[in-house]
Amino acid sequence: MGEAVLWGSVAASPLIVGALLALWRPWPPRWLGIVLGFGAGALMASIAFELWEEGLELGGPLPLAIGVAAGAVCYYIGDRIVEKRATSSAGQGAPLAVGALLDGVPEQLVLGIGLASGEGVSVALVIAILVSNLPESIGSASDLLEGGMRRSRVIGLWAIVAVACALATIAGFALADAVGPEFRAAASGFAAGALLVMLVDSMVPEAQSKAKDETGLATVLGFALAAGLSMVS
Repeated sequence: MGEAVLWGSVAASPLIVGALLALWRPWPPRWLGIVLGFGAGALMASIAFELWEEGLELGGPLPLAIGVAAGAVCYYIGDRIVEKRATSSAGQGAPLAVGALLDGVPEQLVLGIGLASGEGVSVALVIAILVSNLPESIGSASDLLEGGMRRSRVIGLWAIVAVACALATIAGFALADAVGPEFRAAASGFAAGALLVMLVDSMVPEAQSKAKDETGLATVLGFALAAGLSMVS
């Protein structure tokens, strides 16, 4: 259990670090767009080379497809609820936080199950998580601050997301003996589905609006780095 607490905290820590970086200094819109584009590319690689491939290997296409559909629908509904309650000036900050939660919880649940099953955690995988989570939290926290949210509320929001993700690793470790590979495949699919909708609806449009022509290059660089790290791991 101690191993699950350690790796759950390590995997969730970039979410807090990104929010703190946004609080530390204002990010120029162009640089913020580049960061978001880079993060979007990293998340695309995570979907293709980790969540999708692992889901297929574990449980086959049916549990994976069910998970993808469920994740996509949950994010869509959650995003609509957030849009109704958030102010229009908050930009894409709140949707990005919802995406981080719906991605991080099932992803770290699978991590915890893997740890309980005796699977190791590579340094490359930890770096890949850092590469994808850090830009997401920087972009969201910056937008929320720009929209007028108090600094204490911004850090509190991302602390809740990080704690929920870390606790998911512990829950996965505890539930490892009670779930099968099909559940792990569905959980990977859920994270992939939520991420795909978030990327198309929120993260990529926000990056494009801020960085313009540099968004595509930043996205490709993020994809290449995260894909390379996934292959090493």
